[in-house]
Amino acid sequence: MTLTKESYKALYQTGGSKTKWWITLPKAFVIGGLVCTLGQVLSNLYKYAGFEDRPASLLTTITLIFMSALLTSLGLYSKIAKHAGAGTLVPVTGFANSVAAPAVEFVSEGYVTGLGAKIFIISGPVILYGILASTLAGLVLYFTA
Repeated sequence: MTLTKESYKALYQTGGSKTKWWITLPKAFVIGGLVCTLGQVLSNLYKYAGFEDRPASLLTTITLIFMSALLTSLGLYSKIAKHAGAGTLVPVTGFANSVAAPAVEFVSEGYVTGLGAKIFIISGPVILYGILASTLAGLVLYFTA
């Protein structure tokens, strides 16, 4: 089957949804900003509790990951993401959701074949290529420095 330009355009217009960017863009911006604001509030609270900058940052990251995984397991993260769009892809919370969502979805298949096999289905490539890229960058730095 070959598609002409006209038939592809018609297929695209029937299948593509008309996104109201003037609504979705501000919602993503506001909700993403609220996630970041929550991170800053947590960081300030940990500093106020007596932690120095690095431990406060670590505890903030851990707390955001925990909250994201908890909201995912309760089925609330997807409801928030439905309205927030890219605003929920703030790196730490989005990554935690990408690990927790397949785990929650496939846990009914068992701990080994479901949870164990599917937990890194989305984030696995990110981890793999992140490690590979950092290793290559480290080797380049080592041999050129």
